[in-house]
Amino acid sequence: MNVADDNARPATDALLLDLADYVVGAAPGDDATYETASWALLDAVGCGLLALNHPACRRFVAAIGAGTATTGGVPVPGTNMRLDAVNAAFAIGAANRWLDFNDTWLAKEWGHPSDNAAAILTAAAQRNQLAGGGDRLLLVGDVLAAMVKAYEIQGILAMNTAFNRLGLDHVFLVRLASTAVATWLLGGSRDEVANAMSQVFADGAALRTYRHAPNTGPRKSWASGDAASRAVRLALLTLAGEPGYPGVLSTPTWGFDDVVLRGASLSLPRPPGSYVMDNLLFKVLHPAEFHAQTALEAAIALHPKVIGRIDDVAAVHISTQESAVRIISKTGPLHNAADRDHCLQYIVAIGLLKGGLTAEDYDDAAAGDPRIDQLREGMTVSENPDFTADYLDPQRRSIANTVHVRFTDGTRTDSVTVEYPLGHRRRRDEAWPQLRQKLHDNVLARLPRAQTAAVMRAADDHAFLSGLRVEDFLRLFERQM
Repeated sequence: MNVADDNARPATDALLLDLADYVVGAAPGDDATYETASWALLDAVGCGLLALNHPACRRFVAAIGAGTATTGGVPVPGTNMRLDAVNAAFAIGAANRWLDFNDTWLAKEWGHPSDNAAAILTAAAQRNQLAGGGDRLLLVGDVLAAMVKAYEIQGILAMNTAFNRLGLDHVFLVRLASTAVATWLLGGSRDEVANAMSQVFADGAALRTYRHAPNTGPRKSWASGDAASRAVRLALLTLAGEPGYPGVLSTPTWGFDDVVLRGASLSLPRPPGSYVMDNLLFKVLHPAEFHAQTALEAAIALHPKVIGRIDDVAAVHISTQESAVRIISKTGPLHNAADRDHCLQYIVAIGLLKGGLTAEDYDDAAAGDPRIDQLREGMTVSENPDFTADYLDPQRRSIANTVHVRFTDGTRTDSVTVEYPLGHRRRRDEAWPQLRQKLHDNVLARLPRAQTAAVMRAADDHAFLSGLRVEDFLRLFERQM
């Protein structure tokens, strides 16, 4: 018998209760918050549809669906599959994240808050399927409220804690946020939300080794789908009566704080509200890791001055934030698309050569262009401390990069600095029309024109979109095979 069995149960950790109170509380934010949330939802689904045109993603999603399809299951956008809730969350989440084209949050930890959309859509659809005749069916407006809350949980917990510095993956925060809101959407009480979150902490955190050389691989494209799937499973288990673990964070020796965070603890740097959704970063034009987005914009601006002189390039210098230096500055061979789309130098080289970047530029065929490595070999990357400080400043949240090119004859281009990427809150007005075009193009890449037009009519009418039943929203994206 374990001696601990004789001890009294600990009080529930305060963080569990604070987050549970937030989740079951009133919807935070204003009209602008929910307009942003609607575009975040549409953008996530659109990214998934585009990804399903790529054979690797399509094979992966089909493998999840094999043997798990069920009559009356949750529709997987871009396919004709209906899956049980756990596998639907996995499939939707993997597709949405596959191309690294969805929204982003940067702090001490970084991540992609729309990774939570898969669990949220699935839980809402499941709730409606299980609802009795007297229960109110969940609408897209309920999904948007859940997204605001999930984004906030993931984002503000990332502000004070860098899981990456411990070698741990940021999808832990997706699993936590998605579990909390999925439990709530499925009808869970405050205590059940806290219990479900305690299960997430008991799971621990995954390694992020598959995001870095020498192990970079495609798992980073489906890790968030895995997290969404686990979130739905834990929510369902909790609602079936599985108890929680009240001291899962703080218990000495065996708790999350001691085992995973090495004696540190998670904290809320600000009262949870709608801060993360209000300050969200959208990837608008290019599927590139977000620390490289402004470097790519700078390289595209330099393209006309460089493309005719590629053989005369002596050096390319990139000045960036500390996070970019640490996680995406790579020299030497790049082994696959997953390696290339997280390489600052590769992304800048493509921008200089092509004046743009698409997902296909990470494929082996495109990477075979010898000019890419020719440029990479002449690149230097250094940290600008001011860029790092502004990156961490909650009032600025810049993601700055400077790029300039020097030629063999001693001449050089101007230095091009981009502080705020397209999709940053400070460039919202510039981004909205292009984000709408991105959605249109992504949907049309997978669905017929008439169906695409129906999606865009819903996207352009926020009140109509918010009033759709969740299953009707998902049907907008079903693909007839």
